[in-house]
Amino acid sequence: MGTLSIAMSWDDWLTLIQNFLLLSAVAMGGPLVLLPEMRHLLVDTHGWLTDDQMSASVVIAQAAPGPNVLFVALLGWNVGLNNGSYGWAFFGAAALMIAMLLPSSLMVFSTARWIHKNGHKPGVRAFKQGMSPIVVALLIASGWTLANTGTSSLGDWPFWLVTAVTVGLVLWGKIHMFWLLAIGAFLGATGLLSVA
Repeated sequence: MGTLSIAMSWDDWLTLIQNFLLLSAVAMGGPLVLLPEMRHLLVDTHGWLTDDQMSASVVIAQAAPGPNVLFVALLGWNVGLNNGSYGWAFFGAAALMIAMLLPSSLMVFSTARWIHKNGHKPGVRAFKQGMSPIVVALLIASGWTLANTGTSSLGDWPFWLVTAVTVGLVLWGKIHMFWLLAIGAFLGATGLLSVA
């Protein structure tokens, strides 16, 4: 995983935290659906992370037990390490987790109370049904972002084959997700599946 050497000012950190506060406020379906926007901010716009650091943060957090929001802490950790020290890494991890959790948590608590009182209304039911395809589309966009990191179109057909087989096994197979993660880790660790 390639690293960067960056020098972030307090204004840069404030910009980063403000962006994650805003992302938290629109995270319908969880933070994973915001992965394309996070990548655009961290990799393309500001260059605070590399593509490899971005995808590794998500993959490691998804393989670990616990909530899938943990990848946000790893993003902050890697930005902090790129900024020069473990002190910045701890700060980055804590700052981005708080920024990602605070607005959405406050909205969920207040909205849950409102929906509990008004869930019988047709407009509320219609809203919940209408949000389902949007969340699915955002998850697909996040998957596409991860699939394209470090690969190039058809030249990396083994990646696409593994992706297709995994989707098939998840949809129609009876194999536990742990085994799929273990197989992916084995393929990557042994070099059987690597970027040329």
